[in-house]
Amino acid sequence: MTENQLLTTDEEDELYEHHRIVVDRGQTLMRIDQYLKHHLSNVTRTKLQNAIETESVRVNEKAVKSSYKVKPFDIITVSMPHPPRETDIVAENIPLNIVYEDDEVLVLNKPAGMVVHPAYGNWSGTVVNALVYHFQHLPTGRNGEARPGLVHRIDKDTSGLLVIAKTEYAMAHIARQFFEHTTERTYQALVWGEPKETAGTIVGHVGRSARDRKVMDVYEDGSQGKHAVTHYKVLKSFKYTSLVQCNLETGRTHQIRAHFQHIGHPLFSDSVYGGDKVLRGTTSGSYRAFVENCFQLMPRQALHAKSLGFEHPRTKQWMQFESELPEDFMAVLAKWEKFAAE
Repeated sequence: MTENQLLTTDEEDELYEHHRIVVDRGQTLMRIDQYLKHHLSNVTRTKLQNAIETESVRVNEKAVKSSYKVKPFDIITVSMPHPPRETDIVAENIPLNIVYEDDEVLVLNKPAGMVVHPAYGNWSGTVVNALVYHFQHLPTGRNGEARPGLVHRIDKDTSGLLVIAKTEYAMAHIARQFFEHTTERTYQALVWGEPKETAGTIVGHVGRSARDRKVMDVYEDGSQGKHAVTHYKVLKSFKYTSLVQCNLETGRTHQIRAHFQHIGHPLFSDSVYGGDKVLRGTTSGSYRAFVENCFQLMPRQALHAKSLGFEHPRTKQWMQFESELPEDFMAVLAKWEKFAAE
């Protein structure tokens, strides 16, 4: 019995179950790679081997080797880092800021304002449109879905580092690292106010808001959403705002933005989570004009994916990348530093 099943999720670091097979009662012992080759259509031996090596194939929820012999009633799942769907992508000659590249991986520094993958309302001008133009053989997975090479993503108006897989093996291997939370991701954010603790951890399930499906809410009781953990420390305080460093233990959609709104410190200039108005200090006079000028300099949430670390899929060496804050973020920080000094 075979069923193609998509696990819907709001996570960056989720794997999607493409196949679930319950082995028949009368099945004789057979190597799992041979068994899957017979039971899955349009799948190559190389793709199967990569999936098994990166522990994307599991039997009864445990990773197995190619030599494993399937038995009657075994439950086999095959998970991939992308949803099983088909969407046409238009290749577009859009420049990419490439930080690092080899035969397996590509690391990009994404500018704010650029959508990562095509979706409703953003079918062109995305990172993916650029990728399919510049790189002809990125892994697309089953049905040629609309996320070639993508293992994770960051929001349209968040700047910073993205890793792109250039081979099927790299895609499965790095996706497993995101799934198991063994990657390192550090963000910097400018938030309203001064957190009570100079360092701490925000824990709370993150899920779609019942009021607005474009917004994520935090559910402390765990009744909805997905488990989410954000570690932070304050780098600089500017009296009414603070520069914080955030390290993600999980990677839910809008996690940092929702978590800091939840503790009363929305990201500066974040229109979705209420950070695009004066939340600390007076609401009139020269101070208000100062804040509005900052909003004009940075008309998006003050969030940047500053560092990214992962194990290279082939060499197994740890790869670590850093990126500078973009000009708009630096300009706003300079204004707040001057304000605090005065």
